[in-house]
Amino acid sequence: MHSRRILIVDDDRSMLKMLGSFFEKTGCDVTREHDGRRALEMLGEEPFDIVVTDLMLDGISGFDILKKTKQHSPHTEVVVITGHSSIDTAVRAMREGAFDYITKPIALEEIGIVVEKAFERRTLITEVRQLRDQVRQYTHFDNIIATSAAMQQVLAMVRRIARSSSTVMIEGESGTGKEVIARAIHAHGLRSDGPFVAINCAALPETLLESELFGHVKGSFTGANANKKGLFEEANGGTIFLDEIAETTPTFQVKLLRVLQENEIRRVGDTHDIPVDARVLASSNRPIAQLVEAGLFRQDLFYRLRVIPLYLPPLRERVADIVPLAKFFIERYCRKTERSRPTMHASTIKKLEAYPWPGNVRELENAIERAMIMLDRDEIMPEDLLLETADLRPGSYDLAGLNMKELEKVHISAVLEASNWNQKETARRLGIGYNTLWRKINEYGIAKGEKADRSQ
Repeated sequence: MHSRRILIVDDDRSMLKMLGSFFEKTGCDVTREHDGRRALEMLGEEPFDIVVTDLMLDGISGFDILKKTKQHSPHTEVVVITGHSSIDTAVRAMREGAFDYITKPIALEEIGIVVEKAFERRTLITEVRQLRDQVRQYTHFDNIIATSAAMQQVLAMVRRIARSSSTVMIEGESGTGKEVIARAIHAHGLRSDGPFVAINCAALPETLLESELFGHVKGSFTGANANKKGLFEEANGGTIFLDEIAETTPTFQVKLLRVLQENEIRRVGDTHDIPVDARVLASSNRPIAQLVEAGLFRQDLFYRLRVIPLYLPPLRERVADIVPLAKFFIERYCRKTERSRPTMHASTIKKLEAYPWPGNVRELENAIERAMIMLDRDEIMPEDLLLETADLRPGSYDLAGLNMKELEKVHISAVLEASNWNQKETARRLGIGYNTLWRKINEYGIAKGEKADRSQ
């Protein structure tokens, strides 16, 4: 267990002795110092969890101790001791970062409680920092599978843009890992200590989306029984990730544009603006530029969001990542279920690399999970992957001969068939909203039992 290190600074030697003995009895590792200048030197040499200092010292001020402590170790808590006549000074110390103050004459029980609370806060801050370090480790670039040259280029771009505050538009097919990249940008950016808030814009109708992002005031609509913060407020000081931004309505796009321009939000039903400070990352599984040309997405919002464009290639264009990803998913499943790790037969690897993966990394993860659930031996064979949908096998059609709309129609048709026309499951696999799927089925004229026409 970490020792509870405390530095006590007081030029009254009898007070120093009394406080030192008291805290030693509570199990603290106590360092006493009656010379303020020497205490300043010690603060630059040794780490302490808590500093207890008198504000009135010979030669220097307790404010010097406070300032040096916060400069050298911002998470070290400082408790100041002051006389009754110096309350204003103690309040100033609190404003400058002191944890609390104790007035003379000192009651040992009182200072014991204050210092114990300071230790608790110090422990909590340490635990939070450790958790954040774990998150950074989890989203470290080395932990993102990037064997292929295409993904190496993506990560090189992520390294460059992470430390900026500019908005980023991440484009790529469903399942390519856009949120994983967004989290990596946040974790390695200037706002990594702040929150990361994500929302799928395709999953909510316009009215609910506006309420979720901007918040609402009590009575603004049926069911609004209390004021509610929006996700932009929740992301203050951090990052907000607007997934599938292309699925929003023009009316909503106008409101979002205003937020990006003014750095202010207005809760639904409110008359006052609230300043917000959040970095915005957005994503789309459809090429935004084409949507702008077609009049389906506002051009001014496009330019606001796409300050830095980032494209994630589909899995079929980065074959070198397929097997490493499969091994990663196998290892993760085995850790979660505490089972031994199976090997992959050579024919399985060949099949993994030959399959076009229309659902990209998400589909690969699902295929591995299915195989692991059903596996009753120590080796994964090709048939365990359940990749038998005829329309999706290599050679059944020429991907290069299709434009984006044709490819999307073929892909949606195939996933509908693979899901036995369960549209909710199909929407989940595709990573789009149910309403979006319904609209596309009607737009492309996809009918149950009919194969997509690839000769359009």
